[in-house]
Amino acid sequence: MATQTAEPNAVIKNSPEAVVVRFAGDSGDGMQLTGGQFTLSSALAGNDFATFPDFPAEIRAPQGTLFGVSAFQINFGSTEIDTAGDAPDVLVAMNPAALKTNVGALKPGGLIIADTGEFTKRNLEKAKYEVNPLEDGSLSKWQVLAFDISALTMESVKPFGLGNKEALRCKNMWTLGLALWMFDRDRQPLIDWLNGKFKKNPVLAEANIAALNAGHAYGETAEIGGQLHKVHLDPVETPAGLYRTITGAEAVALGLVAGAQLAHLPMFFGGYPITPASSILHYLVGLKEFGVTTFQAEDEIAAIASAIGASYAGQLGVTSSSGPGIALKTEAMGLAVMTELPLVIVNSQRGGPSTGLPTKTEQSDLYQAVYGRNGDTPMPVIAARSPGDAFDCAIEACRIATQYMTPVILLTDGYIANAAEPWKVPDPASYQEFPATFLTERNGPDGTLLPYARDEKGARPWIKPGTPGLTHRIGGIEKNPGTGNLDYSPAAHQAMTDARKAKVDGVAKSIPDQDVCLGNTSGKLAVVGWGSTFGPIHQAVRRARAKGQDVSHIHVRHIWPLPANLAELLKGYDRVLVPEMNTGQFKTVLRDQFLVDAQPLNKVSGQPFTIAEIEAAIATYFDGVPGNAGGTELPADKTQLPTPESGHDDGSLHPDRQSPQSSKA
Repeated sequence: MATQTAEPNAVIKNSPEAVVVRFAGDSGDGMQLTGGQFTLSSALAGNDFATFPDFPAEIRAPQGTLFGVSAFQINFGSTEIDTAGDAPDVLVAMNPAALKTNVGALKPGGLIIADTGEFTKRNLEKAKYEVNPLEDGSLSKWQVLAFDISALTMESVKPFGLGNKEALRCKNMWTLGLALWMFDRDRQPLIDWLNGKFKKNPVLAEANIAALNAGHAYGETAEIGGQLHKVHLDPVETPAGLYRTITGAEAVALGLVAGAQLAHLPMFFGGYPITPASSILHYLVGLKEFGVTTFQAEDEIAAIASAIGASYAGQLGVTSSSGPGIALKTEAMGLAVMTELPLVIVNSQRGGPSTGLPTKTEQSDLYQAVYGRNGDTPMPVIAARSPGDAFDCAIEACRIATQYMTPVILLTDGYIANAAEPWKVPDPASYQEFPATFLTERNGPDGTLLPYARDEKGARPWIKPGTPGLTHRIGGIEKNPGTGNLDYSPAAHQAMTDARKAKVDGVAKSIPDQDVCLGNTSGKLAVVGWGSTFGPIHQAVRRARAKGQDVSHIHVRHIWPLPANLAELLKGYDRVLVPEMNTGQFKTVLRDQFLVDAQPLNKVSGQPFTIAEIEAAIATYFDGVPGNAGGTELPADKTQLPTPESGHDDGSLHPDRQSPQSSKA
């Protein structure tokens, strides 16, 4: 530990515009809780921010192992923040495994805060360190602040009579207290939160508050030296209004409720737990006073079937899942298309295929959303670009579903679902209502009923079961274009297939023209994105334009059908680059629909793009090297993921569980 003294409460006068902090430790160390509460403090301080929680795939990995590390990164500051940041300025490592898997991402000269109490021989071996990195000089390019957080925590909670295990669980609050001191944050909101969280166990509340205060006091009094300073970041200039912190999953839930209210409908949500979509169900359960019914089904198929049944009964049916669950729902999606009932399907994408990377992010379900059903089964597809944007996208999905009598897919991903950002609570009066209407009397000539007659949008009437005189047949078998009676004839199938396609194609008439997020409506290069790539693309384009490069950013919300002006807009650029976290799916859609020579920039590592990766790809278009411009497949970034040596528990950690097959692997 450094011995140089410094003024304890010194505040750096030339504070940076933004700081990136990453908390990392075991899954049981409470890093997500620590990060979440530090995010709350950033919001209360008036900073703009973006977060990136990163979970291990294992439900509870063995303690101290490399693949069991849980991390939470936040980028916060007094300027506009669009991403969780590329490289951290500060890494808080609660054990050797957390240090090893995350230190490569730290900026040169960045600060490491490490708990020496966890750097035991056993933990070093688990992290595959031959010698203690805090002592061998291998961390020389960073500032290192290493002290025994475990012992300091134990000492701070000693008066409360906790056992060693319970006492050590307060480490995250001690660390949070130090972080609050470092960035000049008020502790009182966190103290109030702890009192509320442990209302039924005041001793735990008092112990955690004591640990929080001890960590804060350590920063004030330890006179640590040059590595640790108190930094104040001014509030960001924002328009006046009511703001709150929101995650993507919470924004989707609130947007679905708002959409149902704007449609004047009760909402039914049928879901089944799956990472990272489960949080939507968790949030909706608490919103029953807004006419929301939630149902956790026994499987994915039952979940969507129940939602279709609710739509048939006159409610807004909603279901959600991630890629594997969406695959199971596919046949029922075809039923919703054939019956032409409103349904919202939320896909919180994760790494695939199959179980894939259940806790990591990807954009690889676009083909599945646009094309992935048997038969010609067109469905509108919308993609949210950020947690806050997910609110408006959910409302838009409800509008299209109810106005066009069609299922709609809303795409988010693991990054959006788990990440948080400040969100200005919108004025409800600023949203236009789109009340759903139900047929109440026969609509055909001579008093007949035509359940599949179509309005000017191509939508059929919505008929509540039990409406007198409006008994009609419904199901998945092909129908007569007007009466809905079973009709296998070639002419009927052709007519109904064409009608369903024309209806979805017609959605493009009710969506706004595609705009340019940053830059000009023509030029040398357009970077076209969708979904959660918005932040890194926007920042990379901003930096490139500051260098004088003729590049613009276009971000597409309506994936299918595409905005009516998008083809003409893209033709105004010499080149088109499409960064996406898959092997080039949206690039293929753009090429197919518009015959543009879109080039891919692909990343499939379970981690979001960094600004630097996209900035480097843009630079190739302006470096003057013949033939250098074009897309590429980005390699996995070793600073974002554990190295291959981290491995997983293939049985070697538990020899008693090994099978003959696993021992040979």
